[in-house]
Amino acid sequence: MFKTILVCLDGSKLSEQILPYATEEALHFHSKLVLLQVVGGHGTVPIVAGIASSHAVDAAAKQIEKEESEARACLETLAQPLREKGLDVECVMLRHSQAGWAIVDYADGHSVDLIAIATHGRSGLRRLVFGSMAYFVLRKSALPILLVKPKQVDK
Repeated sequence: MFKTILVCLDGSKLSEQILPYATEEALHFHSKLVLLQVVGGHGTVPIVAGIASSHAVDAAAKQIEKEESEARACLETLAQPLREKGLDVECVMLRHSQAGWAIVDYADGHSVDLIAIATHGRSGLRRLVFGSMAYFVLRKSALPILLVKPKQVDK
């Protein structure tokens, strides 16, 4: 039923709590897991009088490179035990300013059958201020979504 499951991660222990659920689905349906992390969605280059300083641009580029490298390493670390279980796992790191849109667009363009995502459990004012990527994906995607509210973990 689900040939490809998109597992949305953000580098946090909370987001990783979706993995056991996605893994069970993949084992049951013999699905491919795509572990996805979006980077570059926060921070801006300081602009002074419409011109970005070269130092600020260099610093921002280095920060993005660091985030991308960390994301790739994290995804591969998470993928290894899943591969050892015999699962087909692909790691995808995307650079995008809006993680929600990156997830929806990726799912639409890559024959994804199920999106698996953990919500950070924000509600009320915190969700208004910080938004909810999981809620955004739920509203914008026409695909089935496996949504889990994870247990709080120590940082």
